[in-house]
Amino acid sequence: MDGDTSSMIVQLVWLVFFFLIITGLNQKIQTKIWIMDIRAKLNVIMSLVEEDRRRVANMLRNLGVAAPDILINRIVDFFTIEPVEIEPTDIIKRLDHLVRTTDESVKKMVEATIPHVGKYEKTLIESSLSIVGALNTIYKIVRHYLLTGERENNWILIMQLQFQMPMIMKLVNTYHEALDAFSTGKPIGDAAGPLTVHRLIENGQVVSRRVIDETSIIELYYKDRRVFVIKAEGPGSNVGHPGAVLNKLVEDLKGNVDLIITIDAALKLEGEETGSLAEGVGAAIGDPGPEKIAIERAASKYNIPLRALVVKMDLREAITVMRKEIFEACYKAYKYVDKIIEEETKPKATVIVAGIGNTMGVPG
Repeated sequence: MDGDTSSMIVQLVWLVFFFLIITGLNQKIQTKIWIMDIRAKLNVIMSLVEEDRRRVANMLRNLGVAAPDILINRIVDFFTIEPVEIEPTDIIKRLDHLVRTTDESVKKMVEATIPHVGKYEKTLIESSLSIVGALNTIYKIVRHYLLTGERENNWILIMQLQFQMPMIMKLVNTYHEALDAFSTGKPIGDAAGPLTVHRLIENGQVVSRRVIDETSIIELYYKDRRVFVIKAEGPGSNVGHPGAVLNKLVEDLKGNVDLIITIDAALKLEGEETGSLAEGVGAAIGDPGPEKIAIERAASKYNIPLRALVVKMDLREAITVMRKEIFEACYKAYKYVDKIIEEETKPKATVIVAGIGNTMGVPG
């Protein structure tokens, strides 16, 4: 009797399973479960967007802005249309124009709202608004694909979105955490380049300082070499225009440069240690293209050796408060730069060292 009962149960289970497969109900049930999970995570993203909007709004109110939502709404949905790529002629020039116009437009909006606030505070507001904009964009994209999948009954699209959600949530939490650093002006991991060259400045004999295009040029003598250090003007949230400034400096020196070194943060691969260093050849800079190509053109035009040094970290470490491992790696990077200068040049040589990255919290 027990054997017959077990056999009936097994047959019933197989019948139910067969029925679900034939009718597609199993996939519909699974899709509903995925949709519920995505909606729950979408609500979490929305709550983080609203929380960060409130934080930025409070920052603006503390600076005397009566209606902060007007500025927030303008910048959160601000966009830049990429230039036409099918016609490559002067694409870098066009891209550079669009990037600079975007930066200037945001700066003018912030300036019009808080003209009485210092330059340092304005840069923090600009970066904080950019973070809220990034979070809002992620929310809208996830919502778009979810609603599209539901409307079209496209379970494959829903499945793909569900499998992407852990990575999306990790990115969202990273941006959310980054607001703490950008709203208070604390150095972030991406400041590894500027901090490294700042150590070089501290150990050299400074001759002059000047600022061009929000980018500092510090001339100094270091171990009997003439060294020009390039970094974004600090200590505000600023990346400057190191490529364009370096290109101009090389032209001003009529190409009489013996070595160019660029230092930047770089995304590490899984398994690599945070703060590990790697050296190579080329322009270590992660911009859309205009700044990088300006460095490459300057070096190739005058046949100047172009060396690169990177400090490894992940995205979260790059845009959140600088970790101890990265801070210590900047000193090692400085010693590495010192070694490269001694190995690659002779006394009386002229060297350009560019610290690439957001210089927030790093003076100079």
